[in-house]
Amino acid sequence: MRTLLVLLDKEFRQFFRNPFLPRVVIIFPLMIMFVIPWVTTLDVRHIDVAVVDHDRSQTSRRIVCKIAASDYFTLRGVEADYGAALRRLEAGDVDAILEIPDRFERSLAAADPEWVSIAANGVNALKGSLGGQYLAAVVGETLAELACERGETLPNAAPIVQNRYNPTLEYRYYMIPALMIMLLVMLCGFLPALNLVGEKEAGTIEQMNVTPVNRWTFALAKLIPFWLIGLVVLGLVMIVARVVYGLAPEGSPGAIFLAAALFVFTMSGLGFGVANGSSNMQQTMFVMFFFVMIFILMSGLITPVESMPRWAQGLTRVLPPRYFVDAMRALYLKGATIADLWVEYVALTLFALLFNGWAALSYRKQR
Repeated sequence: MRTLLVLLDKEFRQFFRNPFLPRVVIIFPLMIMFVIPWVTTLDVRHIDVAVVDHDRSQTSRRIVCKIAASDYFTLRGVEADYGAALRRLEAGDVDAILEIPDRFERSLAAADPEWVSIAANGVNALKGSLGGQYLAAVVGETLAELACERGETLPNAAPIVQNRYNPTLEYRYYMIPALMIMLLVMLCGFLPALNLVGEKEAGTIEQMNVTPVNRWTFALAKLIPFWLIGLVVLGLVMIVARVVYGLAPEGSPGAIFLAAALFVFTMSGLGFGVANGSSNMQQTMFVMFFFVMIFILMSGLITPVESMPRWAQGLTRVLPPRYFVDAMRALYLKGATIADLWVEYVALTLFALLFNGWAALSYRKQR
């Protein structure tokens, strides 16, 4: 134990004397949390809309006002002629056209009412498709409000959709836990690897090779500082998420930190093991980059695992981030408990033991 404490003191001194690493550990997570949630989003806003109002009724005016008041739309005008609106769509001045037919309000009481039509610019497929869906939702919501005010029932009423765990469908709430995971992957995977291979290149590792320190003590001394750094960074970004974005975890913070600790153990063990098999920075960076790209693309961080081919879904079961992604989102957004996620915790524990055991055993002292 005394040997381990001495080595830890050396590691922490070496870390804080480095002019670059302490700044990276603080500035990098803050920049990610302050910038990425705003620019990396699948929410489509500021959709330019032209309305063709043939009805000119109270209902049609209510729909136009609802569109103008929405954060998702920019009302570019109310046209009397569909051809004029279509020319604006072709010119790229608007992204979608909402056409309200004549006698629309009167037809709502009929068994087979007239319905609005929506034309969207499909060049930008995401903006066009979502813009059309948003417009349809606004029309349906407006008609439901009017029917409720008048004590009427909408004909052919659409089912009411209730979004659980993220009622406003705010994409930032979905991405912020993912960004926390990416930070732990980058910091706790790359930094231990670069720290060890840096000592190899500098030749200082030779001083350790001639000491009686065993491989397990050496591995712990190298890994513990980055375990602590990972947990401190997680606490920091959780505070930023709460203060800046108003996103507080629904589940227990203790359960979140336990899952994060197991994942940090896993990633730092992987980085240490890769560094043991590398002789220089370039080799380490290439190998770690390969693993990080696989982890990010196939863990469910960006693309849902269920949308992947079956062979890829099977492959994700041997990737540690798959279990941490599921646990983190369930803990943060749904308020799940450790008992609900026992499979994820067991898997992360096994991965932590496997990778850290490999890290220690792969270290060879050259005397």
